[in-house]
Amino acid sequence: MKKYQQIYQILKEQILEEKYLVGDFLPSENDLKEHYQVSRDTIRKSLNLLQEEGFIKTVQGMGSQICRQAHFDFPVSQLTSYQEIVKASGLRSETNVIRLEKISIDEKGAKKTGFPLHRLVWKVTRQRVVDGVASVLDIDYLDRELIPGLTKEIAQHSIYQYIEEDLKLQIGYAKKEILISPIDNRDKILLDLGKDQHVVTVRSQVHLADGRQFQFTESRHKLDKFHFVDYAERRKS
Repeated sequence: MKKYQQIYQILKEQILEEKYLVGDFLPSENDLKEHYQVSRDTIRKSLNLLQEEGFIKTVQGMGSQICRQAHFDFPVSQLTSYQEIVKASGLRSETNVIRLEKISIDEKGAKKTGFPLHRLVWKVTRQRVVDGVASVLDIDYLDRELIPGLTKEIAQHSIYQYIEEDLKLQIGYAKKEILISPIDNRDKILLDLGKDQHVVTVRSQVHLADGRQFQFTESRHKLDKFHFVDYAERRKS
């Protein structure tokens, strides 16, 4: 590991351990240079890595300021919408609807989503920005017969609210798969990945209470923005 990477790791650990709090400033480049006995260029490389990952921002004339490190507790075992998670966490977030299109499920799509071949669906691509950092990419497939009239405005606000309050449908259960995936070109464009080479992918087949599948979602998450949590209860055999 190169010297600038070592210093980056040390400073990152100090920030995560809250030696420096949100709003605090790191020591100046000169102070860091003297402390670690390295060149100014080495210190700047370390600070650039911290900035790329959203740990610090540069304030003109003042130095490197610690940014809020927002983490979601993502409830794996619960069927909770993104907007409900945001509201419960009290985080500043915005949704950008990148694309809303009508497609027919092909053979590859049928294997991936669980929808039958030739099923007409909405495909919705949404970017979630948390505290100014593009952190989540959601790709949703929704049955057009069950979920008619979908618009970009609905997708930007809350699809689940539209389903439950406007369409009066009861969302029942989901089958979820969680994996670590290599980043692809779409991730590179729509997520603020920094040096990350992987994302956390959550794939969900979601059904109404009567058992009909109405949704398949592939949700791709920036690694350092989420804690995936579950709640387990021991059952005696």
